[in-house]
Amino acid sequence: MSDIFTKHFSSLVDPRQSAKVSYPLFDVLFLTVCAVITGAEGWEDIEDFGRAHLGWLQEKGLFEQGLPVHDTIARVISRLDAEQFQLCFTRWVNSLCEVTEERFIAIDGKALRSSYDRNSRTSTIHMVSAFCAQNKLVLGQVKAEKKSNEITAIPELLRVLDLKGCLITIDAMGCQKEVAETIVNNGGDYLLAVKGNQKKLFHAIKSEFSALEDDLKESPLEQQHGRLEIREYRVIPAPKTEPFNDWSGIESIGQAISFRYDKTGKKCSLEYRYYISSKELNEETFATGVKEHWGIENSLHWVLDTAFNEDACQIYRENAAQVLAVVRHMAVNMLRSDTTRKASIRRKTKMAAMEISYLEQILASMVSDEQ
Repeated sequence: MSDIFTKHFSSLVDPRQSAKVSYPLFDVLFLTVCAVITGAEGWEDIEDFGRAHLGWLQEKGLFEQGLPVHDTIARVISRLDAEQFQLCFTRWVNSLCEVTEERFIAIDGKALRSSYDRNSRTSTIHMVSAFCAQNKLVLGQVKAEKKSNEITAIPELLRVLDLKGCLITIDAMGCQKEVAETIVNNGGDYLLAVKGNQKKLFHAIKSEFSALEDDLKESPLEQQHGRLEIREYRVIPAPKTEPFNDWSGIESIGQAISFRYDKTGKKCSLEYRYYISSKELNEETFATGVKEHWGIENSLHWVLDTAFNEDACQIYRENAAQVLAVVRHMAVNMLRSDTTRKASIRRKTKMAAMEISYLEQILASMVSDEQ
């Protein structure tokens, strides 16, 4: 189980002077991952997990000289090269993730709300993540220190992912020509939401669909959480004129219409959303892409906050916030990959904390078929 670190995380550089190393890097890293899987939220929690299961760890040949205190754990983890660690994570996921055609990959950002550095007054960290809708695995992530910097972080993330045969969905923040070009050049297709940040393109798409608004088809009525909702999806070939031909490989433009009635507040809303894509989409694929992108909020961001209390995590020392964000992504992937028990992610963390044999089952999902 711990051999996974040797294979996929071997390129990590230990930031400490070799003569002063008492606790091997991979021992500390393995301890941290295991503790986070069981719900640890801070350094003291990680130390407490290690003390409770020191015998189990030593059976695996770890911590032969005993367990480090939480300050030592914090110092080791926070000094890791966060970008190196993220690349190791991506290699690990690629070894586990079965490559299938027409994968939907959602790219979206999430703030680590309590990661603000009070000493240096550094702004809250944003992590931009890639999430595969089919198997609900996090594929990779990069840091963008400010919300606006997601624009530069997205191309960086795209370059380390295998995009071949994938439809990449991104909200309006990522609707940039460089992003579209990067996706196409790496063998993928894009489905980008278009809003006011691309004003000329937005109005051009809206104009193309305006003639179709009297030709609505009936859609099934959805009822959930006290709401009634009707959705309509339309897609047509992209015109070969400006401003459309300024976008790399553009083939389709789409419109998503949603009518919502809130039965409790007795309020109605009608919303139009517009999209561009480099793929010749039919309405079914377009609708799936839009819906799967919305799913990242419930399947990833909500899970990180409810199961791991990420928004409340006040760790911000050096690179610690970034590294622990990646570790939480590892935990989500492993907990979700385990199918031996039907339970929520939050409940699985509790079961893993109480039952070491179940934790070992979860850790088994770290190992690829190639190993």
